[in-house]
Amino acid sequence: MRHALLHTLPGRAIVVGLVVRLVVYGLSLALGTAPAFLGIVDTAAGIALAIGAAYFVFRLLVIAKRRLLWRVRRKLILSYVFIGLIPATLIVLFFVLCGLLLFFNFSSYLVRTRLRAMGDRAQFLAASTALEIERAGGRDVAAILGRRQQVAAREFPDASLALVPVDRPCAQGARGGASANVAAAPATAGPWAHVEPPRTVPPWIDCTGFTGLLAYRHTTGVAPDRADSRQTITVSGQRMDLAGGTEDTHMLLRAVAFPESPMPGYAVIADLLVSEDVKRQLRQETGVDIRGTSALQAGDQAEPKPLTGRSGGDGGARAESTGPLNWVAFIEYRDWNSGAIGTLLVSVELSIGRIYSHISAVQGSIGNSSYGQVLLTVLFIVAGLFLIIEFIALLAGLALAKSITGSVHELFGGTERVRQGDFTHKIAVKTDDQLGELSLSFNSMTASIEDLLRQAAEKKRLEEELRIAREIQMSLLPQGPLEMPGLSVTALCVPAREVGGDYYDFFRLGERRLGVLIADVSGKGTSAALYMAELKGLVLSLSQIHASPRALMLAANRIIAANLNPGSFITMTYAVVDLDARTMTYARAGHTPLMYLPGPDSRLDRHVRVLAPDGLVLGLNIDNGEMFERLLDEHTLTLHAGDVALFFTDGITEAMNEADDFFGEGRLGQLIEEHAHLSSDELRERVLREIQAFVGSAPQHDDMTMIFLKVEDIAAPATINAGTVELAAS
Repeated sequence: MRHALLHTLPGRAIVVGLVVRLVVYGLSLALGTAPAFLGIVDTAAGIALAIGAAYFVFRLLVIAKRRLLWRVRRKLILSYVFIGLIPATLIVLFFVLCGLLLFFNFSSYLVRTRLRAMGDRAQFLAASTALEIERAGGRDVAAILGRRQQVAAREFPDASLALVPVDRPCAQGARGGASANVAAAPATAGPWAHVEPPRTVPPWIDCTGFTGLLAYRHTTGVAPDRADSRQTITVSGQRMDLAGGTEDTHMLLRAVAFPESPMPGYAVIADLLVSEDVKRQLRQETGVDIRGTSALQAGDQAEPKPLTGRSGGDGGARAESTGPLNWVAFIEYRDWNSGAIGTLLVSVELSIGRIYSHISAVQGSIGNSSYGQVLLTVLFIVAGLFLIIEFIALLAGLALAKSITGSVHELFGGTERVRQGDFTHKIAVKTDDQLGELSLSFNSMTASIEDLLRQAAEKKRLEEELRIAREIQMSLLPQGPLEMPGLSVTALCVPAREVGGDYYDFFRLGERRLGVLIADVSGKGTSAALYMAELKGLVLSLSQIHASPRALMLAANRIIAANLNPGSFITMTYAVVDLDARTMTYARAGHTPLMYLPGPDSRLDRHVRVLAPDGLVLGLNIDNGEMFERLLDEHTLTLHAGDVALFFTDGITEAMNEADDFFGEGRLGQLIEEHAHLSSDELRERVLREIQAFVGSAPQHDDMTMIFLKVEDIAAPATINAGTVELAAS
């Protein structure tokens, strides 16, 4: 922690920001009023502190995630939670919210419908009363109003009627009749406990009348000692007295109807209160209960206040809320004086069970239950099955995660034991599944690791022995330069493996005579190398006895055929160069041809000639060597200054590229013709580079060996660079 705070940039930002803020706070206390620049410094320190803290919070989250999700079991459990549990929970919540939204909107619709029905009743009451007064000629207005109010009070106890004189013309086309104007004095019927009876009809109401929702405020809890200190406020255009207490907002449905006359003298106003009785009836019939009302916008009203009590006009005390589902409906209302439109926020409480019971009651029935009840029962059964299946799936997921991660944990512990060198540890196989098979495979692997290590050690030992064998084989080839004036010799041997079967050698047969040998033992590897070593000793001995290449090969064949394994053989070309006689005598025992390019002093055309005298391979034990002797030819070639002779094995001409094409004798001969002017060493390197460029990345299939002989002026000193060996990757 200390290192993180003092030796990292975010930590230093936290420390510096905290110190600066403390200093600024101390200066502010000391100075009383902090200067403006201190506020800037404090803000900058707060930003640095926030950035440093955010960095460390991010790092802590990364570490916590790594620690939390390191175990495979936690990953599987979290994946199941995100893939199975959370989507299922979201689906359930989605449908629950959709159902709640449906019921909430339906409850708002039921409230609006009930208010619309009350408005229609108020309009009917006002219109029928105006018509009856008109038919009575304006007589007995109070009796008519009282009778009509008594009829309406059976359903709406707080129903109130009022007759208001008007003096306005109404176009005859807009009214159905042409009755004479009936004048009437103001009159009221009903309690009118909610607001004062209206005295006039506002100008914004035309002769067609009006039906709509109004809002008013009332007070509860008025102190008796304050009854004499009354106030008045304007509520929906009406004046009312207040003597302290709490204001409530209430609703009423008001209808205004005019008599059918072109010059009506009065208007009938009917008020139906949304009282506790109305709300109780709404609750019993629909399951929706209106709990409170508040005005959000009310024309010329003061700031609206929520419903906090009950007025006497609402019919007494109400029960407290008993259900958890509450909703609000936004309903428009009118201001009585101005006609401005406001919004009421009506708080409703609904019972889904009662609403569904009322809805399903209108459907058919199956026995003693309705279709809705049957469907609801099926829905609950499906929901219960869903919860049971989800719970079982959760348990199954946890069990599967435990079984999977248990095996993985056992494998992890086993690998840790193996890494520490304990190859005897075995994993307990508890399941007969793929993880159980994996545990068995792990046990089998640990059982064989020691064998593999032993085999690796044995392989390393063999590789070391092969390396030593290669060094020994390379030591059998000519080592160091060989002084022979008038002749330049260079050689190359590239085994395909650690050891190979190609062999070349030079034998000094006198001051001016040189024996040149190139051979290829069938096969590759250790056996071919052993036969090559045997051939070296044999030819070295026979070269001291036989001056003729043909005679040497006949003797070598008799010895080799008697000792070589059946199926093995050796190809060889042996030549004797006599510088005094300016000749090269050679014989070929089934080996690749010899290439010869005449020098400038020769009368022959300077074209490469392929020399391939007859001869059978060495080591075939048939007819006591008679066929070998009969087929073996010996040729002698006259040498001139500048002559070039090339001895090679089939690994040179049969070098293959990735397209399986051979390098071929044609390309080799063309290279010799084009670069014959180079020294023997340079010519050898040129040929080797061309072969490597041709082969590319293709592997080497056979040993490659070649010897270049170049005849020089007899007076010029020359050296034999024998033993040039290069190693290529197999």
